[in-house]
Amino acid sequence: MFSGLLIILVPLIVGYLIPLRHKAALTLINQLLSWIVYVILFFMGISLAFLDNLASNLLAIFHYSAVSITIILLCNAAALLWLERAMPWRHQHRQEKLPSRVAMALESLKLCGVVVAGFVVGLSGLGFLQHATEASEYTLIFLLFLIGIQLRNNGMTLRQIVLNRRGMIIAVVVALSSLAGGVINAFVLDLPLNTGLAMASGFGWYSLSGILLTESFGPVIGSAAFFNDLARELIAIMLIPGLVRRSRSTALGLCGATSMDFTLPVLQRTGGLDMVPAAIVHGFILSLLVPLLMAFFSA
Repeated sequence: MFSGLLIILVPLIVGYLIPLRHKAALTLINQLLSWIVYVILFFMGISLAFLDNLASNLLAIFHYSAVSITIILLCNAAALLWLERAMPWRHQHRQEKLPSRVAMALESLKLCGVVVAGFVVGLSGLGFLQHATEASEYTLIFLLFLIGIQLRNNGMTLRQIVLNRRGMIIAVVVALSSLAGGVINAFVLDLPLNTGLAMASGFGWYSLSGILLTESFGPVIGSAAFFNDLARELIAIMLIPGLVRRSRSTALGLCGATSMDFTLPVLQRTGGLDMVPAAIVHGFILSLLVPLLMAFFSA
């Protein structure tokens, strides 16, 4: 019962206990994380190809994903719009000209291409490919170990988190409204409550949520979580420039965990430099919650 929980928490905690001061080592870890994500998503694609009743399972993946992202984002938007009305975010920033949002979206879609490539390879039916699930599990343990090191050594102190009240509040609102959406998803999609909550706990960190839930609930739920969280990032990229003028809290909150990395440049250029500290704190808190909440709901 607790094997999935241990797979997630043990390497994460061990990694978090390791302090690193060498910038070169941290840079190498960041590069390794990027490469390992591609490897595990490739394995996930292979696992999909070995599913029984393949056609119906693929339809289930896209059905779960479409319903899930719609409900979760509606819950997020409703809560964040209320927050903006109750606590307006004052600013005097004028938007800068943005790079092509299409180009940024295509960068994210590369990960989809890796899953599809693994799926195509898996369709060959070669015997040794049946061990893709076991290979992804061992790779996942190493990935979580590196993520633990990264979280410990990202330079974010408790004082910095506590002092940025706006980033903390938005992160809490996003987490609670996403989990509320997960409860609704469980009833709408006729899934166990813990599965719906686990799917809602990705907060846009698609490269981790898909991997963790594949290990815990199988490739159908894992793939649905992957596409669900990838869609959040793509939708956020498209909506940020328009939303930031009307509701800065909503523009930041819809980014989820990606506000501290991928969507940060868009937030900075559309919302100004005063939005950056809140975005980093918001993304850090949600990134920290993803593996913890998924471990809890997977157990």
